[in-house]
Amino acid sequence: MAAEDKKPKSRYQYLAGNIALFSVSNFVSKILVFLLVPLYTNVLTTYEYGIADIMQVTLLLLVPAFTFNMGEAALRFGIEHADRRGSILKIGLSYVLRADALVVGLCLIAFGFVGYETKLYVLMFAILFAANSLFEYLVLYFQGCEAVPIVVIGSICSTVLTIASNIVFLLVIRIGLNGYIYSQIIAYATASVVMILLGKSAGIVKDLKPDDELKSQMLSYGTPLIAYSTGSWINNAADRYIVLALCGASVNGVYGMAYKIPAILMVFQRIFAQAWQMSATKSYKDEKSAEFFTGMYRTYNCFMVIGCAVLIILIDPIATFMFKKDFYEAWQYVPPLLISVIFGALTGFLGSICLAYKDSKSMGVATSIGAVANVAMNLAFIPHFGAMGAAVATAISYAMMCGFAYKFVRKYVVIDNNMLADVLAYLILVAISVAMIGKVSGRYMICSVLLIVIILIFFKDVKNIATGIAGVIKNRSNDKR
Repeated sequence: MAAEDKKPKSRYQYLAGNIALFSVSNFVSKILVFLLVPLYTNVLTTYEYGIADIMQVTLLLLVPAFTFNMGEAALRFGIEHADRRGSILKIGLSYVLRADALVVGLCLIAFGFVGYETKLYVLMFAILFAANSLFEYLVLYFQGCEAVPIVVIGSICSTVLTIASNIVFLLVIRIGLNGYIYSQIIAYATASVVMILLGKSAGIVKDLKPDDELKSQMLSYGTPLIAYSTGSWINNAADRYIVLALCGASVNGVYGMAYKIPAILMVFQRIFAQAWQMSATKSYKDEKSAEFFTGMYRTYNCFMVIGCAVLIILIDPIATFMFKKDFYEAWQYVPPLLISVIFGALTGFLGSICLAYKDSKSMGVATSIGAVANVAMNLAFIPHFGAMGAAVATAISYAMMCGFAYKFVRKYVVIDNNMLADVLAYLILVAISVAMIGKVSGRYMICSVLLIVIILIFFKDVKNIATGIAGVIKNRSNDKR
């Protein structure tokens, strides 16, 4: 009877369950780190944060590229080949170690060309890379094993250690930028060890056998993704290098801090993206996959646009709380960066569909086009408009990337959405941004009315979201009875 009563989860239940688990780790992680921003802006100078920000964005480029995106391959093949997960772990770790060795070699070469103070940062970067590459790989690997609780525990462990070590290094010992970097290294390394131990106790980390056939498949899948990850990185980070070169480390520190408010919206984006990537891989062969993908796309787009509008309207009080001293001027760069988060999120959604069909080349093309446009616009805009030019260039390039991703995904699935309504909503977001940045008289009233217009545009989708949430609450109540 027990076996008969246990029904397989529907695709919606599977997605909702993973969203619930990822919500725990992301809300705890991001909210607590969000609360650290006032600490950073009080303790670190704009110059110090500019250096730390460049190190972080460099990791975003090098980790996927140097590991041949083995983390993404582990997620994709781990779901499909549950009986070969030990081999997947062994293959992925071998590429992580190779990447670590390469970075250490490059850093040793760099030692001969930099000053004494910079040598310490180069050394710390090599250690930070090793810790981060292992952590990021294990997160994706355990997602592929559908061991989401291990990912959640690892993420929370990393966050708690980051906060605790930051308090010690920045407030107690007071070693500034060095302490900020040390806290990252400690958090990534310790969380990785915790995940490995949990994986061993759960019986996941076992049978680490060589598998040349699987290795070739993972490499064939991960290598074309380098263009995708590099293009995504350029769209997300190239502006900071150009701002650093043309405007200096202090301006880059302020601009880098501006990304902290879009990080609020990115919490929700990351929660959905992590769960969605697993669902897309499991559902792409289903007969009703197009209907499922369309419903999720419309819901995701609606939620992100309305969330973006609310954050733009509330930009001033949020910035007042988060940004201290010279960092306060970062608020004006936030609206276009928030808009870029929407297009980045939709690109990731569409990219997951392409990757489920093992088409990494299409997404590589889409992100490469966006990357080239991003660099060109940054070089054109920043000399005239400073960091604001970088923020606008980022938003436009992400919109272009999303447009091409939307086109490419139609080879596999036709997303049935109202394109004219979506474009109108995006244009209203631009109008809200202009009103807030320009401090137009009566801007809060104007922007509130425009927000209502957006809600009316997405009224059907908002109603479906509300109905879905009500259904989940009702089912939970029935289960408890």
